[in-house]
Amino acid sequence: MDERRTTQVSKYLSKHLRHQPEDIGIRLDPQGWVRVDALLAAAAAHGFPIEQGELEHVVSTNDKQRFAVEGGRIRAQQGHSVTVDLGLPESEPPAFLFHGTVARNVATIRTQGLRPMARHHVHLSADREKATRVGARRGKQVVLSVDARAMRDAGHVFRVTGNGVWLAEGVPPRFLRFPG
Repeated sequence: MDERRTTQVSKYLSKHLRHQPEDIGIRLDPQGWVRVDALLAAAAAHGFPIEQGELEHVVSTNDKQRFAVEGGRIRAQQGHSVTVDLGLPESEPPAFLFHGTVARNVATIRTQGLRPMARHHVHLSADREKATRVGARRGKQVVLSVDARAMRDAGHVFRVTGNGVWLAEGVPPRFLRFPG
């Protein structure tokens, strides 16, 4: 499977497992799962056939491990705009987490903090390198530090996905550290 096809399949899965399952006629269960066979049949019926081997390749080689497969079902690990309850328990975060963004967003973040926008959670990383890669996707990146320990002490809840992405409902400005 070439890199171009891998990217196409990954984007297709992200779109339909996170944002628009109804566009291809699938229904996610309350935790975001759908049967693999139902997904593959729906994709084929809507003009984007995916072979089982291609799906397995995308799931196993995705550098961000965006998808989980379990018991003949698949779901996106995080990033949903459709309502799902991933069933993740509260987790004790490290003292600091990181968030990658682009420079043009910093002024708004300084006043409003980090908000989930069209998604259900703000995504945070336990390491600065990963946050740097996220921020670099859409322009000049800026990596913010989040005082996760102080947030937790103030009653904020953290959860961590199977691929190590930390989730919070939002991050108020007072818990953010800006570079420079």
